[in-house]
Amino acid sequence: MFAASAPSRLDFGGGWTDVPPYPGERGGFVCNLAIERRARVTLQPGPAEANRLPLVAAAVRRAGYDGRITIASDFPIGAGLGGSSAAGVALAAALAAAQEQDTDPAGLAEWSRSLEVDELGIAGGRQDHYAAAFGGALGLTFGDGVSGDHVSVEQIPLSAAAHAALEARITLVYTGESRMSGDTITAVLDAYRDRSPRVVEALDRMAVLARDMRNALHAADVTTLAALVDEHWIHQRALHPRITTERIDALERAARAVGAQGLKALGASGGGCVMIVSDADDAPRVAEAVAPFGDVLPWRIAARGVEVSRLSLDA
Repeated sequence: MFAASAPSRLDFGGGWTDVPPYPGERGGFVCNLAIERRARVTLQPGPAEANRLPLVAAAVRRAGYDGRITIASDFPIGAGLGGSSAAGVALAAALAAAQEQDTDPAGLAEWSRSLEVDELGIAGGRQDHYAAAFGGALGLTFGDGVSGDHVSVEQIPLSAAAHAALEARITLVYTGESRMSGDTITAVLDAYRDRSPRVVEALDRMAVLARDMRNALHAADVTTLAALVDEHWIHQRALHPRITTERIDALERAARAVGAQGLKALGASGGGCVMIVSDADDAPRVAEAVAPFGDVLPWRIAARGVEVSRLSLDA
């Protein structure tokens, strides 16, 4: 019996610049942070489930595995936290361990991403899979002038002060609204392919801001990070009208009224989670102010990425 878990993530900046064709043409960059809200997978001998989830069915078909698989998570579905990618990476790790194959983090991330794109036809990039595989704070470079599939992973060391400040100053709230990430991503990509100046300029600026966020994390400067996140939201909203919602706009007004310094929706948005950065002293007031618009989710940094273990069937 094998058990694996992988973290979800907060995407500080650069989302969409990891989605082809942008990285191959202009070079993408994402800064994100893994969090301890995990997808968990167990594999054990026995008859397969009669009605498998599409992700599980695609994974076992690709891996050639026959057995019982269960998936659980401690994050809301459709929250914009990269949860499906966390599940995919956990599945990849458990299946690789069961078949005595390599569990290299980058390989697991690519296997999971290929499963979503090639097997399930889900439009998306790579950042979520790498956050789930590696954990911690990451600076991810996509594209190298030759191939848009190239990924360079920088694991950003967080000082004890930075670790504490991030957890104290970031409020995470789930709006409860469903997301249309595939539709939204497709619409943004179509606009990019048509060379919409608004979309191209927004994506270019978001990649620059993500690199600056990487530098802010290196310097343990959460105040600068907050300002960068706030500017990023301006450009992120410019990509498509569905990225924000009436509820997110109301939540934003409430948060800013009590001291929010930076705010952005996570993932492709259209709902899901919103991340708010404030002073630590203001964080309780921010949480209280946004509570009418969603569920405030406790969270902490996941220093480790995907983890897999072999369990005794007698346990």
